[in-house]
Amino acid sequence: MANVPVQRMSQLMAKTLRDDPADAEVLSHKLLVRAGYVRRTAAGIWSWLPLGKKVLANVERVVREEMDAIGGQEVLLPALLPREPYEATGRWDEYGGELFRLQDRKGGDYLLGPTHEEIFTLLVKDQASSYKDLPVILYQIQSKYRDEARPRAGILRGREFLMKDSYSFDTADEGLTESYALHRQAYQRIFERLGLDYRIVAATAGAMGGSKSEEFLAPAEAGEDVFADCPNCDYAANTEAITYELKPVDATDVPAAEDIPTPDTPTIETLAASLGVPASATLKNLLVKVDGEIIAVGVPGDREVDMGKVEAHFAPAVVELVTADDFTGRPDLVRGYVGPQGMDKLKYIADPRVAPGTAWITGANKEHTHAKNVVAGRDFEVDEYVDVVVVQEGDPCPKCGTGLKLDRAIEIGHIFQLGRKYTDALKLDVLGQNGKPVRVTMGSYGIGVSRAVAALAEQHADDKGLVWSKEVAPADVHVVAAGKALQTELALEVSGKLAAAGVRVLVDDRAGVSPGVKFTDAELIGVPQILVAGRRSAEGVVELKDRRTGEREELPVEEAIARLTA
Repeated sequence: MANVPVQRMSQLMAKTLRDDPADAEVLSHKLLVRAGYVRRTAAGIWSWLPLGKKVLANVERVVREEMDAIGGQEVLLPALLPREPYEATGRWDEYGGELFRLQDRKGGDYLLGPTHEEIFTLLVKDQASSYKDLPVILYQIQSKYRDEARPRAGILRGREFLMKDSYSFDTADEGLTESYALHRQAYQRIFERLGLDYRIVAATAGAMGGSKSEEFLAPAEAGEDVFADCPNCDYAANTEAITYELKPVDATDVPAAEDIPTPDTPTIETLAASLGVPASATLKNLLVKVDGEIIAVGVPGDREVDMGKVEAHFAPAVVELVTADDFTGRPDLVRGYVGPQGMDKLKYIADPRVAPGTAWITGANKEHTHAKNVVAGRDFEVDEYVDVVVVQEGDPCPKCGTGLKLDRAIEIGHIFQLGRKYTDALKLDVLGQNGKPVRVTMGSYGIGVSRAVAALAEQHADDKGLVWSKEVAPADVHVVAAGKALQTELALEVSGKLAAAGVRVLVDDRAGVSPGVKFTDAELIGVPQILVAGRRSAEGVVELKDRRTGEREELPVEEAIARLTA
């Protein structure tokens, strides 16, 4: 193996910290800063220090190797992009406040790329003219930019982040299916090589568009995604993607609706307590404004409305909750007593649980009054059924009916079958086998490269610090010179021999630093193997410690070198 340079901590531009950063909320944020991997530059903007850059580069290497293995061709497109392509696809507006927009000195509009579907489409339009030029998979590893309203959790949710985005271009839907499968398999290999525990779950497409979409999630307490996992079958989905079948019921025997006096019951809790019924027997009607227009959302009273689902349904429109001012001049809307019956002036969407034939206790659109025996489809009409409730632990699996388990996770990858959304907007055609133009179909596939580092830190750490796998660690072995000149001399000698054999070495040769601090730093930094030149150095004996298992063993120097170079 080729000789590799030894990284000496006496020369390393990084300082470890004993205490957690004051603003750190999650484990990866605390440990990556304390161990000297990253430093905050501004809110949501991070600098990668030498050790961090090595880990980041190792993740990139694994991604590149597996992308190349499926025939991907790497390119590098600009991050500063013109407005026009994004306006053509509608995403200049759809992205809303998350898009970094800027102007040049001549007043031209630009953006910092959040993803590159449009630009890759134009690249292929420029380069491909015939079906013979396709299929093709192109990818890049590049910084992306999103103006997060609340950047948090260190590098997990930043405004600038490193991403691998790839795009497949095929002349037929069957080709897209194959390209999608290739990426799915490549992602499985990537995350397995990185050592990440992950789940593949059904997901929504969001602003990306397209049909089929799946996420790769790394279970972790710090995760912002919540996913459901069925313990009985193979069903798994992001909670935002869970849908339930509409099941109408027979309401023939339900008596006519009637008003009932319910003073001082403006909330579901007070109503249920007053009438002695479960909250699930009531119908909650939430009013929202969609681009300024008031719309009612109906869900069972024991469920909460998932505003993320509501916003996704109406995207790119702006969705807001109504305020007290919105009731002014609206006698048809009685605050706290809104009901869907007679709601002719408002659009009414409801969760599938409010199915035709279901009977409810709900607002009567009168002060201090509710109505009972209000039947969906008889006493009021639902304009559109949309899954809008917050999924709860124990909700039935849509596939087999077993109670679902919920867990938090970090999104580390997302794959989409985009179809022709972008090629239609940008008119990407190639000449087909029959001599006629064929509209190209696309797939889009992303991996959060910098986010994967944070996910690894969340999943692979203990009470002493980080515990990297060999595939991503900044070094293979961390050699520690306990302090004396003889120990330092031995540590450097061993490091040189290991490096000559192709082993990546980080050696702590710092003068004036106590052995205790060096040992603590070695645990914190998390290199897989720690080799200590300590009290038996004069005898030519060193201690080898496995950072993952904690096992220690004293070995003659040559045997230790042989073990580490095997």
